[in-house]
Amino acid sequence: MNPILAAIRRHPVKGLSGQELPAVELTAGRALPFDRRYGLLNGTAALESGSDGWRLPTDFFTLDRVEKLATLDTEFDEATTSLIVRRGGRQVSRGRLDQPMGRTLLEQFFAAYLAGTVPGMPRLVEAASGAFGDHEEPSLVLLNLASLRDLEERVAKQPVDPRRFRANLWIDGLDPWVERSWTGQSLSVGGATLEIVGPVDGRPANDVNPDNGATDLNLLPIMERGYGHCQIAVRARVTGGGRIAQGDPVSPPKQA
Repeated sequence: MNPILAAIRRHPVKGLSGQELPAVELTAGRALPFDRRYGLLNGTAALESGSDGWRLPTDFFTLDRVEKLATLDTEFDEATTSLIVRRGGRQVSRGRLDQPMGRTLLEQFFAAYLAGTVPGMPRLVEAASGAFGDHEEPSLVLLNLASLRDLEERVAKQPVDPRRFRANLWIDGLDPWVERSWTGQSLSVGGATLEIVGPVDGRPANDVNPDNGATDLNLLPIMERGYGHCQIAVRARVTGGGRIAQGDPVSPPKQA
């Protein structure tokens, strides 16, 4: 099987559920459009006037600390910049992220839903440029599905949903773990070119089941025992813009 782009996913609000895209246009030096464009500030971070630029991941509500976020299903409507929040298939909140009233409605819902998690009123904020990724430099996360299957079979001994890793591009048709040798090299995906910046380590958020919010995996110790590392994905910057779509060919770096 030749390597292909199996899925494109973005997470419009950091820490909330993802959204699958059939195709998207990538721009050099930018993240996936609308990926982590918004975030829900927690505790004292929500009280700070602060900058609308990049902020530390600890400033936000994320699955690392608030597993119950996984029980919410969110839908982002790019045309109206609206966020629809559902729980158990029922709509529980909706608001436009580009309007103060819309953000207030959503903030009030999250304040009630997350009551007792941290003090203070949650506040929705937008990254004026770039995205609220884990690194200040805009980037994408790539997941090798063959590595995930190897993890399932050899170490985890159970199915592991790729959504746990919140990656933007899922690639199929590679050898397991080959991506760990790609740092500093380039690859093409559809009409775009990416440069691999470095590995992405597993984190406690990956232990959270994306369907029910249960912490039912202990990823870091089992990876360390099984492989001697916990690098589950790789991070890449877009160096050449272009359109990418599900099913597009992927040309990985040539192996030495």
